Amino acid sequence: MVTLHAVEVSADYAHAKVFFSLLVGDPQECEEALNEAAGFLRNGLFKRLQIHTVPTLHFHFDRTTERAAELNMLINQANATRAKDD
Repeated sequence: MVTLHAVEVSADYAHAKVFFSLLVGDPQECEEALNEAAGFLRNGLFKRLQIHTVPTLHFHFDRTTERAAELNMLINQANATRAKDD
């Protein structure tokens, strides 16, 4: 499952960076697949949006969710160790 987190669009609407996270699977393979499908997705947006320029999509894996989970695990470990010491 892919989750889109953010989109940064250039000032001229020519390019859009789409940041995503992945629940299961290889992030590199998913990024490559999404970038290969970017033209197809852009075409779908063109048909649905009423704007003059639809940006070229560039997908980037966002590690924010992974980092948050790692930090949460470290905090829980630190709290468990502290509870044992008290």
